[in-house]
Amino acid sequence: MRARSSEEEVPLKKRIAYKVDVFFSGHPYAKLLALLLATIILIASGGIALYVVSGSGFLEALWLSWTFVADSGNHADQVGLGPRIVSVSISSGGMLVFATMLGLVSDAISEKVDSWRKGKSEVIEINHILILGWSDKLGSLLKQLAIANKSIGGGVVVVLAERDKEEMEMDIAKLEFDFMGTSVICRSGSPLILADLKKVSVSKARAIIVLASDENADQSDARALRVVLSLTGVKEGLRGHVVVEMSDLDNEPLVKLVGGELIETVVAHDVIGRLMIQCALQPGLAQIWEDILGFENAEFYIKRWPELDGMRFGDVLISFPDAVPCGVKVASKAGKILINPDDEYVLREGDEVLVIAEDDDTYAPAPLPEVNKGFLPNIPTPPKYPEKILFCGWRRDIHDMIMVLEAFLAPGSELWMFNEVPEKEREIKLTDGGLDICGLTNIKLVHKEGNAVIRRHLENLPLETFDSILILADESVEDSIVHSDSRSLATLLLIRDIQVRIRQLGIITLYE
Repeated sequence: MRARSSEEEVPLKKRIAYKVDVFFSGHPYAKLLALLLATIILIASGGIALYVVSGSGFLEALWLSWTFVADSGNHADQVGLGPRIVSVSISSGGMLVFATMLGLVSDAISEKVDSWRKGKSEVIEINHILILGWSDKLGSLLKQLAIANKSIGGGVVVVLAERDKEEMEMDIAKLEFDFMGTSVICRSGSPLILADLKKVSVSKARAIIVLASDENADQSDARALRVVLSLTGVKEGLRGHVVVEMSDLDNEPLVKLVGGELIETVVAHDVIGRLMIQCALQPGLAQIWEDILGFENAEFYIKRWPELDGMRFGDVLISFPDAVPCGVKVASKAGKILINPDDEYVLREGDEVLVIAEDDDTYAPAPLPEVNKGFLPNIPTPPKYPEKILFCGWRRDIHDMIMVLEAFLAPGSELWMFNEVPEKEREIKLTDGGLDICGLTNIKLVHKEGNAVIRRHLENLPLETFDSILILADESVEDSIVHSDSRSLATLLLIRDIQVRIRQLGIITLYE
């Protein structure tokens, strides 16, 4: 009774409009069905009217009605007032039907073209590389993938990100880089939605790369975790391995727990910090890392060679004339990598050899060469001397960098920490990060407060006495890559200029 009373309160016109709106919204072909129904009604009513006014047969009247609807010029041959009025009315209705049909076709074509333009269509590819997300690292990543695919004549890289397809294609075109046969396909969508993942053929990709977003570390890693959950929910399964870029080392175990053995994580922030320390302690090492970790020259490759099963690693070392074996991926230990294993290690079934080679198709094992045995010269290990290192800036993983320095440096070394974080707050952050400040035996921490982009603050430091100076991307501006890089560049220019002035003053003093 309540439903009837509520219906009676609403006018009939509004109820009909509502029913029509629901019908058109709920049925994808509602417009075509309505147009077809209107055409049938027009032909039928026109045929009946012609049958009445002309006196011809009913079937002949229906046929004339259809011809008037299909071609509005056919009514010109009608004779008599009644047939002419009816034929003009039918022709006018036919023109309206035809105009409506043109509008529907035009809308359908526009929607399809707009869908293509916005990257909504499905990607039909196999063995492609799928990149989920968008960041400033994408440009260099695409370049390295293009170089890696050069030996096979190119490949297909698909990028799925929550950006407009045209914007992504324009940003990639601005790279002005020859992709050497590699095709880059962009699609707009969310890696968190299974429908969008299926749209880019995620189950058929040979490798999936999840990029960290340009947010703070916790938000970026939380998003990466949700993406991994979406990937594990793909019903068809994944045929390729998944590499996830993390921002914080503390969040890595959670992603591995969710993804299992399928997921490989790379904590770029932590890796860069360790590489910076090694490059500072070993001048020239940065060029070596750049050559090995890129695809321009020699790089790492892992491959299985069944003919090497049962061979000692010492013999494997001399089995590749065009490559340098440096490790083994052990199948019995869930794919664990052993770097520089013992010479007596015997390769087993499923083990893969890690080498440094020019390309993946430029090396292969050869018969064992004859080797003249000899004795290695006894070269003494050079002694370590205390060093003095300066950190400009504060990173969120600076406690890890300090622990790495503690392991590398000789006793009596000093680490000067120059940043805007108050000294008491530094100790709290270092302790919360797991660093035992009192347990440091090789290095002594020297705290200095100041702004690394203000010259007078830098001039208060004994810059000429440091063995190495590391300029860190400060935690306060790491969310803005442009701002962070500008700040680091300004610090570098100021330090270089101060060092040049100090040398010039020293030369003038000696001359006098």
